[in-house]
Amino acid sequence: MSDMPSVILIDNDRDLLMATRQTLDLAGFDVLSFDHPLEALKVIHADFGGVVVSDIRMPHMDGLELFARVRTLDPELPVILVTGHGDIAMAVEAIKSGAYDFITKPFSTDRLAQTVHRAAEMRRLIMENRRLRHAAEAAQEGLPLIGQTPAMERLRRTLRQIADTDVDVLVVGETGSGKEVVASLLHQWSRRAKGNFVALNCGTLPESMIESELFGHEPGAFTGAQKKRVGRIEHASGGTLFLDEIESMPLSTQVQMLRVLEMREVTPLGTNEVRPVDLRVVAAAKIDLGNPSERGDFREDLYYRLNVVTLTIPPLRERKPDVPLLFAHFAERAAQRFRRDVPPLTRALERYMFEHDWPGNVRELSHFAERCVLGLDMPEAAPVPGLSETDGPSLPERVDLYEAGLIRETLRSFDGDVRRTLEALKIPRKTFYDKLQRHGIVRKDFLENG
Repeated sequence: MSDMPSVILIDNDRDLLMATRQTLDLAGFDVLSFDHPLEALKVIHADFGGVVVSDIRMPHMDGLELFARVRTLDPELPVILVTGHGDIAMAVEAIKSGAYDFITKPFSTDRLAQTVHRAAEMRRLIMENRRLRHAAEAAQEGLPLIGQTPAMERLRRTLRQIADTDVDVLVVGETGSGKEVVASLLHQWSRRAKGNFVALNCGTLPESMIESELFGHEPGAFTGAQKKRVGRIEHASGGTLFLDEIESMPLSTQVQMLRVLEMREVTPLGTNEVRPVDLRVVAAAKIDLGNPSERGDFREDLYYRLNVVTLTIPPLRERKPDVPLLFAHFAERAAQRFRRDVPPLTRALERYMFEHDWPGNVRELSHFAERCVLGLDMPEAAPVPGLSETDGPSLPERVDLYEAGLIRETLRSFDGDVRRTLEALKIPRKTFYDKLQRHGIVRKDFLENG
């Protein structure tokens, strides 16, 4: 990726194509040139951040047809048409249909450069607005971090405390627990929010590709490396680099990553050039890297370099009182998306939410809520002889179930420490022990070494 504005240039006249490309190169643009519109269409997509400049008169597909095809990909992508005098009427009609501008032949180099510069600036603003909208939508993804249990309150409080620092963070949690949500919130709540949030799952890339993805490469660095590629680390400079499943990172790459963390610099493949990077690294693991038996081949020194701050996301089975709150959020979101009603909270649904262990964590709960909204996966009440559908736990009994679950989760969070549990629950000591007795909760069961 280049910092220069990008231009896709199309003209079947190769001499004119080369001359126009040279003009745009000298004007500071990063130009991709094509003498056939179908070849150009292969690289034009909605995320292209530049401008398309095309001649109108071409065989196989003229510039107007190309413009129409580009409109279907992204109606906000600026297209500048190059016309002969006989094509002006067609170009004006294209402007009415949404083309950015047209330039008549012969044109001055200044006229071309100025028009492309204005179009590139417009495109930059469009892409920035999209990025901000996506960031706003991504901020909503922080909502799955909602919860009233002490573990979630501590997690949110810690995130707020460290978000605007440059400290590297290790996030530990089971699959589906929300590790990328935590990393994204650290980015959004920091002064780095204007930079890139770059995510890479180390477990999904083959070992032969991960170095190129992380560090980038120069043309000719290896077979097939025809163009320069900026790596994820360099692209994250000024922002945040999120490395998911870092326990899967190959040993050779771990050595290079350790140097990046220590020196804050990167050397792309195929060059000796050392480039400084300004980034924060958030790494995530499904296992306890501090445990040698689980760590395996993962380098101990890299673990300690990442382990400046460790955030642990509790699995959903350890914060059951939060499940109904999360279900309500996901169900409301799914109902809006599918234009359906939010399903009622039946006794069977409530029982299922509390009894299920949720091995897939928040991700599993989100998918379950979507299926419920679609009417595909609503739990049915198990038939009990002598009981009608209106029988079962009363409202006070349901409150007791919730209260007992919250007390157990709080004790578990603080390893049975009474003082900290009382502070979190904000209840008197006598009330606390009365509730332990009423719910049959034994405090010593939650002691760290008990």
